Amino acid sequence: KYYKPLEIGARLYVVPQWMREEPVPAGRVPFYLNPGLTFGTGSHASTQLCLEGVEEHTAPGRDVLDLGCGSGILSIAALCLGAGSAVAVDIDPKAVDVAYENAALNGIGPDRLSVYAGDVLTDKRLAGRLNPGQNRVVLANIVADVIIPLSARAGDFLAPDGVFLTSGIIEGRQDEVRAALEGNGFAVAGHRERGGWHAFLAAKP
Repeated sequence: KYYKPLEIGARLYVVPQWMREEPVPAGRVPFYLNPGLTFGTGSHASTQLCLEGVEEHTAPGRDVLDLGCGSGILSIAALCLGAGSAVAVDIDPKAVDVAYENAALNGIGPDRLSVYAGDVLTDKRLAGRLNPGQNRVVLANIVADVIIPLSARAGDFLAPDGVFLTSGIIEGRQDEVRAALEGNGFAVAGHRERGGWHAFLAAKP
C-alpha cells in the first residue's frame, strides 16, 4: 500500500505490478516492478536521477550496460524505452533472478536482457561478455567508492558515441568522482543534484 506509480522524466511511468490494470497517463511508457522483490524501486533520488539520464540518452536499437544493476530497474527501463539489448551485472548473485523477474513483468526475455553475477573489475572473462566497445549507454548507480575504480574501465565498454551515466554519489563525494572521471579520460558533460545525491553524465572526447 506504500507504493504508488511514479512519473519520472518526460516519459517513464513506474508502476507496482499489482496496479498494472490501471490506466497509464497519455505519453508515458509504463515500467512494471514488484517492489517486494527489489532493492531499487525508483523512489530513491539517485535512481530517479539515473532514470532521467536513461530516458534522455537511450537510443532506439542501441545497447545498454548496467553495472551494479540491483533490481535491473535501469537496464529494463532502457529496454522499455527502445534500447536494442541490455546487459546487467551485479556483485550480488540474488540480483540475477530479481532482474529477470522484473524484466518478465515487462514482457522482456533473455533474448534482450542478459544478467550476470560477478565483479567486472577483477573478472576478465565476465568483462568480455559485456559488449566491449559497443554500448551506447553505460550505467553505474552505486556509490562513489565503486564508481571511482569503475571509471578506469567504463570507457572500454562504450561505443565511440557512448555516454557513461553515474549516480548514487552522496553529497561531499561528488568532487572525487568528477576528478576520477576526468583523470580516466572522460569529459563531464552534465551534473545533476537532488536531495543530497549527485549524478554525472560523461563521455570520451
